[in-house]
Amino acid sequence: MMKKRIAILGSTGSIGTQTVDILDSVDVDVAALTTNRNVKLIEQQARKLHPQLVAACDEKAALELRTALADTDIEVCAGTEGLIRAATMETADVVVTAVVGMVGLLPTLKAIEAGKDIALANKETLVCAGELVMQAAQEHGVRILPVDSEHSAIFQCAQARGENPLSKIILTASGGPFFGKTRAELEHVTREQALHHPNWNMGAKITIDSATMFNKGLELIEAMWLYQMPPEEIEIVIHRESIVHSLVEFADGAVLAQLGLPDMRLPIQYALTYPARVPCKVPRLSLAEVGKLTFFAPDEQAFPALRIARTAAGEGGSACAVMNGANEAAVDLFLRDKIGFLEIPALVERALADVPRSGALTLERVLESDVLARETVYSAR
Repeated sequence: MMKKRIAILGSTGSIGTQTVDILDSVDVDVAALTTNRNVKLIEQQARKLHPQLVAACDEKAALELRTALADTDIEVCAGTEGLIRAATMETADVVVTAVVGMVGLLPTLKAIEAGKDIALANKETLVCAGELVMQAAQEHGVRILPVDSEHSAIFQCAQARGENPLSKIILTASGGPFFGKTRAELEHVTREQALHHPNWNMGAKITIDSATMFNKGLELIEAMWLYQMPPEEIEIVIHRESIVHSLVEFADGAVLAQLGLPDMRLPIQYALTYPARVPCKVPRLSLAEVGKLTFFAPDEQAFPALRIARTAAGEGGSACAVMNGANEAAVDLFLRDKIGFLEIPALVERALADVPRSGALTLERVLESDVLARETVYSAR
């Protein structure tokens, strides 16, 4: 396998730090790193990994970073332009998109246009602009390599299909911290309770999305674009143990699954080494120790996010951008104790009802829909 050179967008976040953690297991060099405002950690990463460039989206943080790295020859950039510069580094072969939110869309598109393969961990890229992203990837001969554990599982299972199409995708969901609770019981759950995930250690936004199950709705839309599957052929099941990461079904009814402990380092590493497999520091799975694997149908009355996501996916166009923008704004309000837990899906539905949607999908329309959705949510509170 030829040595790869990577850029990590969001190297100080949950996925980014785990990417850095597995770099001593894979034969790659680092061309660029970015953060929002975690100057201390990205300075440590930069001194260890010696990238050509680092960037901080926050302008003040970028000034601090320039001072911190003044004794090195590392270039320091700022803002969205810095993020794009990192994503399009001439020396990078693969861009790991580990940033959270819509901020990842434009740099990902620019990286694709520059001919970079994408190790995709930024859900919003495909959720909001899947049609544009997949079309650009095809035009520029770029591979989209999924990093999410569920989409990596589908990707791995699908390699056994040969010329055979998939008949169904089965996405597994942990159910988050509120599995089994009724809608009435969810009325007064707190931010602290929602942030206490039973299996995964993730950032705050993704953890709240897991609690509402919007995370799985976003993954359903991602799967549509990654594997060209209509939403009605994507099933979601609750799997509390988080051992089966997802499954695929073929025309004859055969179902293949990918299993492993709930540790993001394995799918991250596979995206970087694909098609090769190399030893990974992730602990090995013992089925005897796990003991049992359970599966349940999701409760869409208590957790309406899945229904909302399917509706947006079926509509197409900018509906998914509206849904995503509204959800990001609602989660922000919830994390700041401005709204209750059940108001998150309610505000998303309100945005889908109020934000106008028409015309062909363009990048400008996606960005406009995102802004209007956020404004709708924030103005409601």
